[in-house]
This record gives sequence, structure tokens and C-alpha cells, in this order.
Amino acid sequence: MMKPRRIDILGVPVDCVNMQEAVAVVEKMVAGDQPRAVIAVNPEKVVKAQQDPGLLTQLHSAGLLIPDGIGVVVAARILKSVRMERVPGSELMPAICARAAEKGHRIFLFGADPEVNSKTRDIITQRYPGVLIVGNRDGYVTEDDMPSLINEINASGTEILFIALGSPKQELWMEKYLDRTNVKVCQGVGGTFDVIAGKVRRAPLAFRKLHLEWLYRLLSNPRRMLRQTALPKFMAAVVKYKLSIR
Repeated sequence: MMKPRRIDILGVPVDCVNMQEAVAVVEKMVAGDQPRAVIAVNPEKVVKAQQDPGLLTQLHSAGLLIPDGIGVVVAARILKSVRMERVPGSELMPAICARAAEKGHRIFLFGADPEVNSKTRDIITQRYPGVLIVGNRDGYVTEDDMPSLINEINASGTEILFIALGSPKQELWMEKYLDRTNVKVCQGVGGTFDVIAGKVRRAPLAFRKLHLEWLYRLLSNPRRMLRQTALPKFMAAVVKYKLSIR
């Protein structure tokens, strides 16, 4: 597979891939010779990257930047006349697990609380017969214990590392520690372990089909209101930029 087309949305990169293509890119990265990051791009991350040069640099060097938020998909159509599909990170992780079960790739689960982490391991093992989960650790690892975790990951022969620390903590972890590992692919999956373990309910299908998953999360947890202010800021910036280039 050829390298996916990478465009920029308000100065922030994102790859033009659908789910099938994203899985193919991951498969290619597993065959590579260095750790590569898979990072979800949504309006919140675009706004953050515009203010954080370190994050922007990290995004540019990532192996795969999936269009996770519908706002990014809409912006690509408005600003670049590019039609792309949304690739939710919470759906990409199971798709990668299914492919890993077929190919024998070794997986490590890092993040979430101990109960959720263990339950996620058990559910994935049951859901994808033959999948090789070679290790798992919850997210309560201190900085002093991080070298031990890195050694554990490397000793296990992990090829695919899923890290569920939430954003931006998981991106900061990848920036600091990913190059110390021998993994081939590291995907930041946010709260996906919580969804798989049943601790958090994903938006009903009707909300997902209407691309209103963000609204469901907001209604379910009003404390997300501050984070969701990034969406109107993002869309206002998209409209402003569109008008400026006319």
C-alpha cells in the first residue's frame, strides 16, 4: 500500500484514510524497523496543536494520523475539497486486534484502572480467538517505575502497544518514552478500554450515524463542556479561513 495522502487542516496534519486503509497502514508499520505512533486528530487536538509547537511537531512525525472527529472530516471537505471518512480510534483498535489475531502480532495493553485493564484483556482475548496479548499494566505507573514498564514491554516482544491514558497524557508519554521501546506501533486510544470493559457506554447507533457522538458524550457528562468549547472555536476558524481564501 502506498503512503496515505496527508493534508493539513488549519496547519495541523491528518491522513486521508478510511478504516480499511488505516488497518493496512498499521500492518505496514508492524513490518517496519522503528516505533511509529498512531494518533487521533479531532477539533480539540487541532486547536491544541495550534497553541503547542511540541504537539504539532509530534503530529508531523507520527506514522498515522486518523481523522477521528467529524469536525475534521467536514473541515477537509470545506477547505480542501477532500472527501474522507471518519475513523474513530475506538473502532480502529478492535480492527487492529482482529488483524493481529490473524497475523500473530503481539499486543500490550497499558492504561486505565486495574479492573478495566484486566477486563479489557479478557474481553479482547475472548472476542478475537488466537490474539496474543503478551502483557498488560494499568495506568497507575509512577515515573520511578516507568523504566521497569519499558523493560517489561520490550522483554515481551510487543509489536503493538495500546496506551489508554487520555489526551494529552498519552501523547506526552509517547513523546517521552516511545523511542525507548522496541514496539512497532503505538496507538493512543483514550477511553477505549473503558468502552470495551463496559465501564463507559458508547453513543447509541443513532447518534453515531448522525455524527453526534460528541453531543451524546456531552449530555452524558456535562463536565466535558469546557473541552467541547474547542469545537465552536475550530469551526469558526474553518469558516474564517475559508472566507479569507476566496
